[in-house]
Amino acid sequence: MIINVACCAACYTGGTSFEVKIEADSNDITEHSVRSHDNTPMPYVCTVCDKRFLCILDFTDHRRTHSGGEKSHSCTQCGKCFSSHFNLNKHNYLHTGKYKCRECGQCCGSSKILAEHRRIHSGEKPFECNVCSKRFTRSADLVVHNRIHTGEKPYKCLTCDKAFCTSGQRNSHMRVHTGEKPFNCKVCGKAFAKSDKIKIHMRVHTGDKPYNCHVCGKAFSTSGALFSHMRLHTGEKPYKCSVCNKYFRQSSSLDVHTRRVHSNTRPHLCPYCGKQFKMDQSLKWHVRIHTGVKPYSCRHCSASFIRDDTLKRHLLWTHNEGTWFTCHICQKKFGHSGHLKTHLLSVHKDVKSYVCSECPKHFCTAAELIQHQLVHTDLQFCCGLCGKWFKHKANVIRHFKSCSDKF
Repeated sequence: MIINVACCAACYTGGTSFEVKIEADSNDITEHSVRSHDNTPMPYVCTVCDKRFLCILDFTDHRRTHSGGEKSHSCTQCGKCFSSHFNLNKHNYLHTGKYKCRECGQCCGSSKILAEHRRIHSGEKPFECNVCSKRFTRSADLVVHNRIHTGEKPYKCLTCDKAFCTSGQRNSHMRVHTGEKPFNCKVCGKAFAKSDKIKIHMRVHTGDKPYNCHVCGKAFSTSGALFSHMRLHTGEKPYKCSVCNKYFRQSSSLDVHTRRVHSNTRPHLCPYCGKQFKMDQSLKWHVRIHTGVKPYSCRHCSASFIRDDTLKRHLLWTHNEGTWFTCHICQKKFGHSGHLKTHLLSVHKDVKSYVCSECPKHFCTAAELIQHQLVHTDLQFCCGLCGKWFKHKANVIRHFKSCSDKF
């Protein structure tokens, strides 16, 4: 098998395409020697990602990242595999604790990585973008950021030609085509395509919430969740609905609002009873009614739940764990900020901002509007046991409970 992987940077003039053929069963990549190019500091260049190498052995290790070669160098302590001795030796520093942060105890693979990590605690961001003045803790992050302004995407997918700013993004994308999910949770066995996703997932089991709001002290498991939360204090709502001009703090909230309130399409079909849903997540929750799966368990008692928000509500009401939202007018407590907002609008302000597009009726919440809009449509709900049809969701739920006793 012939693989066109690299060329010698000293010999490559750029006038014509120069490729070096590599025998797949041989380590002899090229006949060129480093000594033959003493005036060229990095004579070997990868034609896939343009990365350069001084030593031919280093290039041999690197080419495995493109050709899908085996990671034959494994750590004796944790079993993790690497494509080169260099990466393995750098990884071993994590176990020796040679480069350990004094602030949080995290071990790093090199003194450079440790220095960059310490800037998280100091807040130092020495690298500044000369276009938008955004600052970064690492020079590599600035290099990647500059590609936003230049539009450069040097890393292309070998399957669909989609381009990316970093090799890591491209390698993660490749798993879309291969279906590979190499990162497995040791607690529940769930698999992930990206290592950062499993790190975040593990916080479900550990309860770790390392990101704290400096205003109210509330903790979050991801930096993105904290960033979105801060808009509660700043009042920022950058996402605007083009239909009703309502503003939202998160783009995902705008997407949900558009589908729930302004769209009547229900593309997600239940394979058990045929019920249709606007949201994919709503279908996932619904299917668990049929399968009996309850993946969210209380750590204080034997209770388990279909949805994570139901577990949070249980923890709050039963075990007093979590944050209460109190009405400043009547002191009534709520387990969700949205419920408090609805209470303020409907009880104390009587604001009905949701208008039916078919008639002049107004409603306080989107849920009330959605329920009302069933009057104007032929949409019905079917009992999955006896096949009887109903106009309203609440009626079919009530019927389903009594109908299930007969079967």
